[in-house]
Amino acid sequence: MTLPDMHSAEAIPADARAEIDRLLSSGDLFRYTAAADAPVSLLEAEFAEMMGSKFALAVSSCSAALFLSLKALNLPRDARVLIPGFTFAAVPSSVMHADCLPVLCEVGENYRIDIDDFIAKLPEVSAVIVSHMRGHTSDMDAIMSLCDAAGVPVIEDAAHSLGTTWNGQKIGTMGKIGCFSFQSYKMINAGEGGIMITDDADLVARAIIMSGAYEHNWKKHPVLQDAFAAHQNRLPLYNLRLSNLSAAVIRPQLPHLARRVTDGRRNHDHVANLLEQSLHIHVPAPLKGEVRAPDSIQFNLVDMNDTEVEAFVAAAGADGVKVQVFGASADNARAFWNWQFIPDLPELPQTRKMLMRACDVRLPVHLPTDTLNTVADVLLHAVASATEPEQAYGT
Repeated sequence: MTLPDMHSAEAIPADARAEIDRLLSSGDLFRYTAAADAPVSLLEAEFAEMMGSKFALAVSSCSAALFLSLKALNLPRDARVLIPGFTFAAVPSSVMHADCLPVLCEVGENYRIDIDDFIAKLPEVSAVIVSHMRGHTSDMDAIMSLCDAAGVPVIEDAAHSLGTTWNGQKIGTMGKIGCFSFQSYKMINAGEGGIMITDDADLVARAIIMSGAYEHNWKKHPVLQDAFAAHQNRLPLYNLRLSNLSAAVIRPQLPHLARRVTDGRRNHDHVANLLEQSLHIHVPAPLKGEVRAPDSIQFNLVDMNDTEVEAFVAAAGADGVKVQVFGASADNARAFWNWQFIPDLPELPQTRKMLMRACDVRLPVHLPTDTLNTVADVLLHAVASATEPEQAYGT
């Protein structure tokens, strides 16, 4: 069969159209024009309730949420922030944007933070960003216990993890702040957009003002008004607001999240089980207590040299499945050695080794089973063709 566009998302629910038409007719796209019940404000209330958090702030991207989180923590200039060596370039970029310095931590073959290296580097940092990269959750019990004991605040980069749970607790609610993405390749699609959640009134008040709630627009946020008094006119405005139009696209998708999570996990596990037929493909298992919400699949190529890896990628691509090997290009934004904007960029040999064989394939949650079977068949055929010696003619 012919494979569909593997990067396509579900259609935006029809419920969004009436609200989008209303906004287009009124021209009221700015979140602070209405006295109350602006679409962005309603989104924040609905998202906070869904996650079980006291406060939510919708902004222009998850990167903006990470940046504002660091600024709201009031860290000193050049404060060191621990991040995993396997994440998207937006994470160290957000750290640099906040006038802080990224400290990179090793990541294992299962894509999770190496706890021993985390322990070694924790004493030198003022904050931690845990990136649940591609939805893979590190040992949050260990991380939170270590950070709580050290008095180091944790920001969860849950861009890929909306709907994931850890021992029954929603990812993004364990740290002091949780940050999520509404970019097109995520569970909720607005093209661009992000949101941060927290239970800390003072912290979210700072973030709200810095996000661009100038003059008295902060009064339209349901936060204790006393929390704003100490910060009014004392914080810079970075203008990272979300528009009402984006909120109108996002809100009707929230009721679909549980179904998308279920579909995404089913699709991932179905393909993973098929891929494990190959001795050259290993799909790392979730950690105990982790229930993922995937919309893609990652796997490691085993006992293959560079030439065979290149042949595998080419063969899969020729049959319609794009495979990204995180470390196999000169510009992949998920390979830490390409983050050359970081001063004194360190070497992480364990993470580098993993990235040179770690593969990434999109699995949109709406794909039917026959398409999933075709994707797995393509990948299995590609790895076989790349690793099995050609038979001589007539044998």
